[in-house]
Amino acid sequence: MNLILIHSHEPDSAGRVSLAGERAEHILHVLKAAPGKTLRIGLLNGSKGRGMVERISGQEVVLQCEFEEKIPPRPTVDLLLALPRPKVMKRLWAQLAALGVGRIILTNAEKVERYYFDSHILEPDFYNERLIEGLQQAGDTILPEVRIIKELKPFLEDELNSVFPISGKKLLADPSGEKNIFQCMEPATPQRCCLAVGPEGGWTPYELELFAAHGFQVFTAGPRILRTDTACVALLSLLTLLSGSNEQ
Repeated sequence: MNLILIHSHEPDSAGRVSLAGERAEHILHVLKAAPGKTLRIGLLNGSKGRGMVERISGQEVVLQCEFEEKIPPRPTVDLLLALPRPKVMKRLWAQLAALGVGRIILTNAEKVERYYFDSHILEPDFYNERLIEGLQQAGDTILPEVRIIKELKPFLEDELNSVFPISGKKLLADPSGEKNIFQCMEPATPQRCCLAVGPEGGWTPYELELFAAHGFQVFTAGPRILRTDTACVALLSLLTLLSGSNEQ
């Protein structure tokens, strides 16, 4: 953990919070903090701050917390992802939060198996724990919004413009693209981006036409066929740098 996240209900009226479990174990056994030590902390979906170790009692750590006024901006990149196999998505949750995405939209596609949507990895209690793990690794506090869409076409036709600004950049990774990601982005122009990544079998021609009709620009990530998790990590890393670091 590079940042210890605290839920808004945990501090008392004096700004003290008592931690046990994984966070306390990290403070005691990894950071080896003693009373008086100051740690990096943050409020989930709130500001960052400092927590001084006030007292250690067994496996419980009491912090005296002070938080900044400024709340970190939401990341500028949203991800629209054809739901991968559950074991792949299980690995991806923490990585996506660590890389920095504002919104994760998991959708069906022709080459996505329907039973993937029955997996426990799509339950909020499961994925929020892993998203928080990624935030603590990256030192961020803003939890990505998660939406699960079982029908792609109605979402693109009826909801896309309400969850993503029309003025933003919409990009879709596919081997059929003629430009690369650098050619699709306007240099030195911060802008909100929505990245669409398909299933490992690829988007169908009909799905590509549907995305194009709703303003998505197709780009190629090169001749190699990548697994979903590899593609997400590689493309999000590039797009985060190219899109700028401030909220749009």
